[in-house]
Amino acid sequence: MSVTLLGTKVGMTQIFDTSGLVIPVTLIKVGPCYITQIKRKETHRYAAVQIGYKEVAPKYLTKPEIGHLKKTDVPPLKYLKEFRVTDTDSYQLGQILTVENLQVGQLLNISGNTIGKGFAGFQKRHNFSRGPMSHGSKNHREPGSIGPGTTPGRVYPGKRMAGHLGNKKTTIQNVELIHINSQDHLLVVKGSVPGKYGNLLVVKTK
Repeated sequence: MSVTLLGTKVGMTQIFDTSGLVIPVTLIKVGPCYITQIKRKETHRYAAVQIGYKEVAPKYLTKPEIGHLKKTDVPPLKYLKEFRVTDTDSYQLGQILTVENLQVGQLLNISGNTIGKGFAGFQKRHNFSRGPMSHGSKNHREPGSIGPGTTPGRVYPGKRMAGHLGNKKTTIQNVELIHINSQDHLLVVKGSVPGKYGNLLVVKTK
């Protein structure tokens, strides 16, 4: 079965292989995750499991959230996410998923929000070229023309302009799992993953 886990990004470092080559890696603290709800086709018309992660004090949760988690006898959890599955028979309420469900060498799909960069201009957001920098030019980092005048007399939807950059969900596919530290619930994966340090990540097997 495919395994989906939740974790947080710890940071990046580098390791050396047996031939002395440098490999950039990312450390991810994954789990332990709890299965807090199972949805079956007979009752909900689709099959899915809800996974909870990161224990917190009860004061940070609402009363409905606390009541929902008490049904499965799990501790208060900050994050709850639901994932579609093909078969729910292999899951049980209250089941704990850890890094031991993964294997070294597996290829993972890791999803998360990219780093938010606030309001960005044309050059930074869309890689536009700048205007001339010579004396007298008044168009250095300006947008320039944004559309025809009389016809159609408006700006087409989706026009690339300045605006909010980053903080969007993205997925890095086929990330190789290099090492597993079961004691500290850490994964060492090759390359970079989305987001800043402490960012919530979804780790899914192929």
